[in-house]
Amino acid sequence: MRGWLTLTLGLLAVVVGAVWTVQGLGYVSGSVMTDQRFWAVAGPVLAAAGLGLLWRGMRARRRT
Repeated sequence: MRGWLTLTLGLLAVVVGAVWTVQGLGYVSGSVMTDQRFWAVAGPVLAAAGLGLLWRGMRARRRT
């Protein structure tokens, strides 16, 4: 059971970061985040943090 929470949070962060990125770049319309530079920058930052969490969770799973 070790590392599951970290893996789940990491995956969620990657998905949300990707959505923020495409909204910020204007590929998804109908949102207040569409074509906003902040979301185009915050998305990849969150996705990178999510990848870090995924890596950490995978290492924790290997140790058990």
